[in-house]
Amino acid sequence: MIADNLNRISLRAMGSGISIALQAHGEQASRPLAEAARWFHEVERCLGRFDPESDLCALNRASGSPMSVGPMLWEAIHIAIAAAEATDGLVTPTLLQAIESAGYDCSFDNLPVAREEPAGQPPATNDFRKIALDESTRSVGLPAGMRLDLGGTAKGWAADTIAARLAQHGPAQVDAGGDIAVSGPLSGNSPWKIAVASPHVPDEMLGVVALVSGGIATSGRHYRRWQRHGVWQHHIIDPRTGEPAVTDVVSATVVARNALAAEVAAKRVLIVGSQQGLAWLESEPALAGLVVVEDGTVIESQRMRRYRSRLS
Repeated sequence: MIADNLNRISLRAMGSGISIALQAHGEQASRPLAEAARWFHEVERCLGRFDPESDLCALNRASGSPMSVGPMLWEAIHIAIAAAEATDGLVTPTLLQAIESAGYDCSFDNLPVAREEPAGQPPATNDFRKIALDESTRSVGLPAGMRLDLGGTAKGWAADTIAARLAQHGPAQVDAGGDIAVSGPLSGNSPWKIAVASPHVPDEMLGVVALVSGGIATSGRHYRRWQRHGVWQHHIIDPRTGEPAVTDVVSATVVARNALAAEVAAKRVLIVGSQQGLAWLESEPALAGLVVVEDGTVIESQRMRRYRSRLS
């Protein structure tokens, strides 16, 4: 059943489909939803790696020399570095050269399904600890050859930010390309119902997760992928190899305290594989999750049972 006064808008930003829902009366919802859409476009203009005019591209061109940056890019870099620290470098913003070397060098809408040209050069360095931050001048110094891609954290952070802003107007859900933030329960203390899609059959769902607050995110190697010399590539890079992660996990879905934490955790689980990933989820009281492996088997952590309505 659709909740009363549930208003939705959809847009395209940050290379993904964005969906924003707010439970409020029409007049009270229209302006904050429009402002949320504008902010997403601002984030894209600042952090987009395919827009040569973006702040991020300007910083990447300055690789080797410190550069003062604006407050949005400064915050986004701090968030990405914190994620790298929390995951021992498994989810790091320093992999742009590796992503491009794998063939993901233009927006996915324009990316050929099959590519035959040789792979690019491996990255000179992906050690996030070598990024120099100067708080006094708000400047960022990238080592020569290092360029950043903030896609591993930006959508979750953006979803959380907008959900928090909309919360003053009513319960909100923000879906930024599958990174979903929920600000609070719907009227009557009802949860938001979030479908978990099957990576093998996209029109089918594995089940429904009931969420009253927090975030949920799915990381998969089934969506953004392409072929190079007949071999499938994907956009989740293992920083230990500089190549697309070789893993038995096709997709990982994680529930966490917010969308950013869920996004980072899901990527970590996919990179390390099902056995290590699920053991790690079980050791983290604030996380719950499930993985889908190559043969289609769905494996869930113990805490995931609190949230899901049905899993096949």
